[in-house]
Amino acid sequence: MRIGLLTEGGYPYVSGDARLWCDRLVRGLGQHEFDIYALSRSERQEDEGWIQLPPQVSRVRTAPLWMAEDDGVVYGRRARRRFAEAYGELAAAVCEGPGSGVAAVGAGASGDAGAARGSVSSGDAGVGAAGVSGGVEADRFGSALYELAELARDEGGLIGALRSEGAVRALERACRAPGALRTARAARVPDLLAVAAHFERALRPLSLDWYEGDGLDSVDLCHATAGGTAALPGLLARHFSGVPLLVTEYGVPLRAHYLASASVGDAPAARALLAAFHGRLTAEVYRAAALITPGNTHARRWQERCGADRAKLRTVYPGMEASRFAEVGEGAESSGCADPDTLVWVGRIEPAKDLMSLLHSFAEIRKDEPKTRLRIVGAPADGPDGATYLAHCKALAAQLFPDEAEGVHAVGDNPVSFEEIGGPEVPGLPEAYASGAVIVLSSVVEGFPISLVEAMFCGRATVSTDVGAVVEVIGGTGLVVPPRNPRALAEACVALLRDPERRERLGAAARARALELFTVEQNITAFHGIYLEIVSHSPVRHVLVDEAGEPLPFGVPAEAHVPGRWTEARLMPTGRPRWAAGSPVRATVPVPAGEGA
Repeated sequence: MRIGLLTEGGYPYVSGDARLWCDRLVRGLGQHEFDIYALSRSERQEDEGWIQLPPQVSRVRTAPLWMAEDDGVVYGRRARRRFAEAYGELAAAVCEGPGSGVAAVGAGASGDAGAARGSVSSGDAGVGAAGVSGGVEADRFGSALYELAELARDEGGLIGALRSEGAVRALERACRAPGALRTARAARVPDLLAVAAHFERALRPLSLDWYEGDGLDSVDLCHATAGGTAALPGLLARHFSGVPLLVTEYGVPLRAHYLASASVGDAPAARALLAAFHGRLTAEVYRAAALITPGNTHARRWQERCGADRAKLRTVYPGMEASRFAEVGEGAESSGCADPDTLVWVGRIEPAKDLMSLLHSFAEIRKDEPKTRLRIVGAPADGPDGATYLAHCKALAAQLFPDEAEGVHAVGDNPVSFEEIGGPEVPGLPEAYASGAVIVLSSVVEGFPISLVEAMFCGRATVSTDVGAVVEVIGGTGLVVPPRNPRALAEACVALLRDPERRERLGAAARARALELFTVEQNITAFHGIYLEIVSHSPVRHVLVDEAGEPLPFGVPAEAHVPGRWTEARLMPTGRPRWAAGSPVRATVPVPAGEGA
């Protein structure tokens, strides 16, 4: 079948989100044909180029989200009226409240609830309408969204209209209308300008030429690798051509927006309106999707709170390459680790990883186990904040642990080391995990803990904080403690450092669990079945023809012709089936002797 793979800021570019798992998925499903529709996030990402694509990728179409040129179309009176009505409806749906509370979404999730709450509960309960609500508001938003897309298809000029003064005035009227969010009614002109600019950037996919003329209208299935803006082309392909949409979310974009908005200096009115917009868009994506595949139960809970239908949800764990860790994992079962007195932390250095608590915890560990060492392996996150946080961590380590020496003639050394992958001590990730007895994860916010799964592949015992999908991933094969609790983290680490047999048992169990649940093979198998399930429920929409204009044999997948939900499990009757009841019947009528000549 022909799959339209929709990405934002990732595959097929060299850098970005979801690049690895998309590449593994495409390469693993060589029996299908893939068309890539990619939205880029920056000029730098485009300049870096693409990764090498497999032969099953038949085409790649890209569009920048970081810039958009006005096509110069000037609307006439009728087109201006269409835009004013559609954009006014969209703004009214965003501003209308209160719906189902976003405070419940932010506060009810585990692990990162505090951070989410800070970004979505400012102002009043009216911000609750920024969450996903059903009913009239959701219908108004979806109808207005598709009307804007039809206007862009029929007339063009949508970029200029979204940047116009009329758009800002329509947003202002919606904010001042009776029944609008109380926080939105306080929006000032700078807030309205900022929100209108954000709407324009988010709605740029509506103006693309991807939806007709052998574009997304010709694929059998759209697979969006994220929700939000990445799924917008899939929404329009479904609206214009009836193409079914599959949405995969390994990190929920709406959750990411809530967390990110806590760290910006936007006014409460702007935050409320942006949260409302993303909430309505998420609701429409979930409503239109044929199936939604969260990457873990933590993401699934967010999706359910954001309005996703449980019947559409299929949890598919990310597929990770286990073979690169095979040597370390198999060796752990016989030879143990390189240093039984070493703790190892691996990841991207940023505030969410809470290395400050880890360092304070290590100070407690050293009181009970003075020979213990801590290796922090990773690079700082992009931007100045990552480098600043790394500098703070190094300063704290120097303060807590002055250089030590075994004798008066020995060179002093710090028990905490900061290293990066690729150096002489740590040439690769397998060597990083192999260098210690216990792998530690100290995060206060986490989605799917990739470093934890890698440690499991290596057969290492782990101590982790209870955030995100950690408990679901570890499944009883490691120790879990509350976040921001250095004492609890220290006690768990000391318990494993003092008990090598327990470490070995937990490491072996962790490796077995990871090989069962988190490999590339299981991920590819799951998506292959989901593709067949979705296409089997979709009507044949078009007839493919060859160069001579004749119908192309087998141009439509056979699964598209199978009626009913053939992929569902059904109870089979016991004993003989009904068609086997009664007396046996001859297959042919015997021919009397002499008549066969």
